[in-house]
Amino acid sequence: MTIKVHHTLLMTGAAGGLGTAMRDRLKANCEVLRLSDRADFGPARAGEEIALADLANATAVDAMVKGVQAIVHFGGISVEGPFEPILQANILGVYNLYEAARKQGVKRVVFASSNHVTGFYKQSETITLDHPARPDSLYGVSKAFGEDLSRMYYDRYGIETACVRIGSSFAEPKDRRMLASWLSFDDLHRLVTACLTTPILGHTAIFGMSDNAVVWYDNSAARHVGYVPQDSSDPFREAIYARTPAPDITDPAAIYQGGGFLFQGEPMTAHKAGK
Repeated sequence: MTIKVHHTLLMTGAAGGLGTAMRDRLKANCEVLRLSDRADFGPARAGEEIALADLANATAVDAMVKGVQAIVHFGGISVEGPFEPILQANILGVYNLYEAARKQGVKRVVFASSNHVTGFYKQSETITLDHPARPDSLYGVSKAFGEDLSRMYYDRYGIETACVRIGSSFAEPKDRRMLASWLSFDDLHRLVTACLTTPILGHTAIFGMSDNAVVWYDNSAARHVGYVPQDSSDPFREAIYARTPAPDITDPAAIYQGGGFLFQGEPMTAHKAGK
């Protein structure tokens, strides 16, 4: 059962893939779900409010946060790319979000971090939450920055945060890599719910994956969150093996947990081309 411990809950990135998947699910967590994105994505539905904001605009972010009791932050750039957009959305944007939370007295945030914070560990490893960050991309670096920033805001201002290192959250796993990293939409909602409702959250990272048999991540240090996944990539394994080739074990995308992110974006694309 989902407990409504917050009257008004803010979800950023409402027009994105995860925001779209969580929009109806998160209504069970609050009386009013405030939705935000940078561009218009249509009218509010029952039980919703719309607050459009560019995360790089501190004034707009402050207005977006006013009057909420908790934040689920899916907003920002979600893929590797040029540094300037990542800087604006994921670095300046997350700073603006935490400053607004501090000013408005918001004490709990669920921050959508990423498995790409640790993407340069090998797929042959199972890592714990004590392993240092090893970002595989500028995007991964921006999420590592968000984790460190949120830690400072907890230590200085008492804003509790769960840094959810989301694996691969889709309707179903798409390839062999996702047998380890897959997080179902229902399990994502269970994880967000656990982060919002656990009595004492503190500041913690937690790997966002379903109950998959192939495991790269160990969440034992985050048991206080109370997340219990109920879905698994295992029922998809046979079909994935049938439609995908065996991995090339000399390919860095098959060696490292970050997969294809290792090759995306500038300057890596130019570097791979020998420029």
